[in-house]
Amino acid sequence: MSARRLTSALFGMTCAAATSFSVLPSAVAANPAWNGRYEIVTYASDKMGSSIAAAQAEPDFSAQYVLVTDCSTGLCVATVVEGPAPSNPTIPQPVRYTWDGSRWQYAYNWQWECFRGDGAPSEYAPARSRVFYAPDIDGSLFGTWRTEILAGTCRGTVVMPVAARPV
Repeated sequence: MSARRLTSALFGMTCAAATSFSVLPSAVAANPAWNGRYEIVTYASDKMGSSIAAAQAEPDFSAQYVLVTDCSTGLCVATVVEGPAPSNPTIPQPVRYTWDGSRWQYAYNWQWECFRGDGAPSEYAPARSRVFYAPDIDGSLFGTWRTEILAGTCRGTVVMPVAARPV
């Protein structure tokens, strides 16, 4: 296993363990809020999984988004209200993260754009994703974006670490 893959695997396990075993301060757990401007980073360079897409080189990407939380119905939902649209138009908009008691999560179905090499047309395949962000005491959030590509050349899983930091 290469050092990069090992680092990625250790990062993923560390995030999972931290999320599973950490206890949020009671004020955060009782009154979650994800409000304000955040830089959201997807560490695509550290992706892993069973899909051939997981082995394709890709740079990390980030953008700034504004989120607003509403807990008026008893369920806390943080909605992205400002920021760039995704490059893939099949990702449902607006993005709405739901608080599950310990982390923010968003699950959606969409079409994965499978890169099949220079000069070959992209192939779109049905996919389902789940992304989660667990808050840290400094106001940042860390988590994982997991996608299951259901058919086609890129069929399999792709898992990437993600982070959100207040700006």
